[in-house]
Amino acid sequence: MDSTDRLATTICGIALKNPILAASGTFAYGIEFADIVDLKLIGGIVVKGLSRKPIEGNKPPRLWETASGMMNSIGLQNIGAREFVRSKLPGLRGLETKIFANVFGYTPEDYFEVIRILDDAEGIAAYELNVSCPNTKHGGIFFSSDPVLLAGLVAEIRKLTSRPLIVKLSPNVARIDPLAKAAEQAGADAISLINTVISLAIDARARRPRIGAGFGGLSGPAVKPIALRLVYEAAQAVQIPIIGLGGIATGEDAAEFLIAGARAVEVGTASFWDPEAPARIARELDRFCAEEALASVNELVGTLKF
Repeated sequence: MDSTDRLATTICGIALKNPILAASGTFAYGIEFADIVDLKLIGGIVVKGLSRKPIEGNKPPRLWETASGMMNSIGLQNIGAREFVRSKLPGLRGLETKIFANVFGYTPEDYFEVIRILDDAEGIAAYELNVSCPNTKHGGIFFSSDPVLLAGLVAEIRKLTSRPLIVKLSPNVARIDPLAKAAEQAGADAISLINTVISLAIDARARRPRIGAGFGGLSGPAVKPIALRLVYEAAQAVQIPIIGLGGIATGEDAAEFLIAGARAVEVGTASFWDPEAPARIARELDRFCAEEALASVNELVGTLKF
């Protein structure tokens, strides 16, 4: 069987040649990788998070390699939504892969303005809402930890666009199901999870954090078991599709997320040490499906047995 047929899937009504997406924040704006990776071999690209105005990001050091992963505190550095539309999106439109715009803000109005800017532009398949930011209007309460705040934000954004909305949830909560349900009921078309796990690395001799901003977000292989649990729990709680991410480095890793209930996955940290990771993982997933005698990768979705 042709791998194109075996790996084909859909998410929020968007046809994907395979369920492997490059994760936001790890693949720049996508176009920068065009000379390194054959971008048509991956299902989609989730571009670096976009804000209403450019952001310079946090002071260095911003990255720290841990024993089994990576910590980062980039500070959501980006060129801003308007500059993205002007300088990056034109080059992305010609790619044979779907483009997802990651959107974030510190007030609901921040999100609204970014959506308005992007919604006038062609070439974007869907929005991924990064809600792991503190709502400065509510004393720093994180959108991702309060179902009421989350539902209100998603409901208002839903009024502004007809494009699919994917809500990216944080693992830094006591329970994921109330948040997943809140997003679904407010109009989300899909959920992606997980975002990074809040963490701290210390230089014992200097008695100082390894990251300039103090705390950072842990990603990579260390968080995969956490991510798999949360994907499974979210998939049990809602009817809308799940996109799983967190420590995916091989095709079999991707298969595990699909078995847990995800319909697609995002590859993040692996791209730092192997820029071709998303395309390689798609090939490995196809080989896994062939070895398992599966006619379609969709046969894996939600098949976990206890």
